[in-house]
Amino acid sequence: MSRTVHPIEAESYRILRDRVDLSHLPPLTRAVTERVVHASADLDYVADLVCDEDALAAGLAALRAGAPVVTDVWMVATGITRAGREIVCPVAEPAAADLGRAAGITRSAAAVRIAYDRVGPGAVWVVGCAPTALVELIGLDAAPALVVGLPVGFVGAAESKAALRASGLPAVSNVGEKGGSAVAAAALNALLYLEDK
Repeated sequence: MSRTVHPIEAESYRILRDRVDLSHLPPLTRAVTERVVHASADLDYVADLVCDEDALAAGLAALRAGAPVVTDVWMVATGITRAGREIVCPVAEPAAADLGRAAGITRSAAAVRIAYDRVGPGAVWVVGCAPTALVELIGLDAAPALVVGLPVGFVGAAESKAALRASGLPAVSNVGEKGGSAVAAAALNALLYLEDK
């Protein structure tokens, strides 16, 4: 089923393309970059995003095959606009708080452990808020299909994204402290909007 594009979104993309030419980028990288810039109105993401076309292709293939999507927070899950997609986000569950206290880790890191127990390898992970969730995921043998690692913050965000890039996991990230739920969801939405094509 094809997605109907609202006139405001079409105009936003027209303005974006007037300001920056991304036609030289590979198709999936371009789709992700444009969607992130559209969601944030921040052209700095053109140079700041780190995309790998093969990783994006693997993530898209996993989504087409029905891979579950795991998010670090519900703000990311809420921003994912594709209906009918299974989304796993246990951060608000009492078990995440209990495990976090028992293991001496953040609730977000504990939620990653719980989510992995539910979904196993091959999931698509989207982290837009908690650097500790991204660090926990990197430390697991989770074999993700793709990691969208765009947490935001002054404490640990840039470092967690650098660790993601160094890990060799298939990923989308950015350089620096900025990121957030909206841009993480936007990066995933770019792939979801291509899922039926």
